[in-house]
Amino acid sequence: MQTSTSSSSPVRYSALSLGLLFLLLGLAGFWPASFTPSANFPSEPGFGYIFGVFPTNYFHNAIGILVGVWGIAAFTSLSGAIVFNRIFAILYGAAVILGLVPFTNTLFGLTPLFGNNIWLNAITAGIAFYYGFVKSAEIDMASSSSSST
Repeated sequence: MQTSTSSSSPVRYSALSLGLLFLLLGLAGFWPASFTPSANFPSEPGFGYIFGVFPTNYFHNAIGILVGVWGIAAFTSLSGAIVFNRIFAILYGAAVILGLVPFTNTLFGLTPLFGNNIWLNAITAGIAFYYGFVKSAEIDMASSSSSST
């Protein structure tokens, strides 16, 4: 019989991994060597591409840093990791949908959601959905069946 502690580990590490990824991407957006300014929007300060691939601006970088710190903090408890993964999946799933619609693909002018951000957000939202909803339900079932015996 598998304990809920060992099965909860992937859920917690998912929050940690997503947190580290978004913290690093957010910091990279402020690091000049990893940031390519956009020739299409020279008048917009801070708009460009991280590693020449992911469209970003200062607000987008700050969101990445905040989400990253939250994911790292959520790693400290199973319930925190589940909540992080669930909210992350919902918000970043919505960002994918907004990124696909032309008049909302900049979140109404605040931050870029278009281009390669769409597939990055879709993959990470899928990972968070799996660990936040599917895997956490397995943990709940395992803990409830072990407590009833």
